[in-house]
Amino acid sequence: MKLRTHKTTSKRLRLTGSGILMRSTPSAQHLRHNKTARMLVEAKTYKVVAKGQAKRFKKLVPYLSN
Repeated sequence: MKLRTHKTTSKRLRLTGSGILMRSTPSAQHLRHNKTARMLVEAKTYKVVAKGQAKRFKKLVPYLSN
């Protein structure tokens, strides 16, 4: 049976060249005027996904590539 990609998850994750999953940080767009400049800079970066979560995410997005 063909595996299906979870589309929302695929839009929120990136895979590095070395195979590490990176996730987008929340709070970058909504209600920006209430946040400090430092919070907004942090929110635009990508963070490394924890190993336990990475295993689960790779099942949701089996064909993820750069």
